[in-house]
Formats: sequence, structure tokens, C-alpha cells
Amino acid sequence: MIRTDKLVFEYIRRDEEGNVEGITRAVDDVNIDVRPGQFIAVLGHNGSGKSTLAKHFNALLYPTDGEVIVDGMNTRDSEKIWDIRQEAGMIFQNPDNQIIGQVVEEDVGFGPENMGVPTEEIWERVDESLRAVNMLDFRKSSPNHLSGGQKQRVSIAGVIAMHPKCIIMDEPTAMLDPNGRKDVIRAARALNSVEGITVILITHYMEEVIYADKVFVMDKGHVEMQGTPKEIFSQVDKLKELRLGVPQVTLLAHELKKSGLPLPDGILTKEEFVEELKKLKR
Repeated sequence: MIRTDKLVFEYIRRDEEGNVEGITRAVDDVNIDVRPGQFIAVLGHNGSGKSTLAKHFNALLYPTDGEVIVDGMNTRDSEKIWDIRQEAGMIFQNPDNQIIGQVVEEDVGFGPENMGVPTEEIWERVDESLRAVNMLDFRKSSPNHLSGGQKQRVSIAGVIAMHPKCIIMDEPTAMLDPNGRKDVIRAARALNSVEGITVILITHYMEEVIYADKVFVMDKGHVEMQGTPKEIFSQVDKLKELRLGVPQVTLLAHELKKSGLPLPDGILTKEEFVEELKKLKR
């Protein structure tokens, strides 16, 4: 679905006369391969390069060096930009920046209308998209009356209505409360598992990635770690070196193991933790 080959991106700072003052390499020699239908998470602290990387996946940014291939299309090919952005939709941190309609169903139908989709099909897409994110009951509501999590789900529905193969979510829960974060992640998991849409989640919330198929951990523009959630969160000390945490239950199990309890590495959920404790009593 998405492949990067030795991807490099540099921010160039210029003075008032246009002279180069400095260059910051935000993405440095990144090689990532995302297959159709996967749920991918990209972790990293602020400034690690994860959001800059995400903007390459639907050609909001172009490589300084290397290349990005989206569903067989090179983002350097200017004739393919519109096709790429239809195949790979983007969800940003603030849903208010993406919602433009006064009524939920009108907002969701805006993208397909701009694509020239026939009116009858637009309303079919609106129905299926709102149903996919569990917002069908709010179709006649004003977005201004929704919670942050509900607004973000409407934003996701607007992208789904364009029938993308991939959705890139760039820290979509950063501005939400815990309940809102849970709502959005549930919607993302449903799109992946039920709808078969490739989901790429950019985040620094550890609990959001435990159900991903694969995790990439970034630092200083590089991919420093990659693997399944269990493989990544088994390396608590390494993550601490990268200024990242782990899910609370993972940390608790890690500390108990250091104290002498024979617990496995990489416990990800409360249910898994309880089951491991029960084994110790047998």
C-alpha cells in the first residue's frame, strides 16, 4: 500500500533575502513497507519526525531524497497527486480544521461531491461512512454541538466517504479527553478489522497502539525500532532511552518482574496481566 525507499526530508530555513540559514533533516533514510489491510502505528516523542513522515504518505510533502510509493504511484509524479490523495486520506489533530459543513451529513458528503460522485451514490456513501464510525444517529446534527471525539469521528467519516484504501491519522486524539481518544481508536480499529481499510496511526499515546499489526518507533528522523506491539513493549528500557513510556499495565508487569515475579515481557492488557497472575497461583 505504501513504501518508502531511503526517504529523506529536509526543512530549509532562509533569511529575508532568500539565503539559506540552516537545514534540519526531519526524516533521515527511512524505509517502511505497509501492506494492504494492515493497522500500523508510528510512535515517537515530539520532534522525532513522525508527523513529517505521515505527510509524505499522501503527498502533502515531497521527498528531498529517496521516494514514496502509494498504491503503485510515486508521489513525485505531479499527474498522480489527486489519485494519491484519494487513495490515502488524512486525518489531522484538530477536527475543527476539517469540518466545514453546518450539518454532519452535508460535511461527510462534501468530498464525494467534489469528486463528481452522482447524488444518489453520495447519500449512500454518507450512510455507510457514518455507520462505520457509529455516528449515523447524528447525521442531522450540527458539528458545533458534538463532543471532540464525535467531531473527529465525523472527520473520519468524511474521508471514508471518498472510498480511500488507506487512512493516515496524524495524532488524531491529541486534543481529546480520554473518552474521546477511546472513541476514535475504536473507530480506527473497526475500519481496519471490519472494513479492511489500511490504517496508519501516528501517536505518542502508548495505549493506542497495542492492537496494531506493526509498530515503528522514530527518533531524530530515524526508525529506531520496529516490530509487533509485544516485541516493542518488551523493550521497556530501550523505550525509556528514547524518552517514551509504555502502557501502564506493561510497566507494572515489568516492575514486578524486576522484583522477582516470573512474568513474561510485553504484557499489553489488563486481561493478559490478570491471566498471567492466575498462572502463578496454579
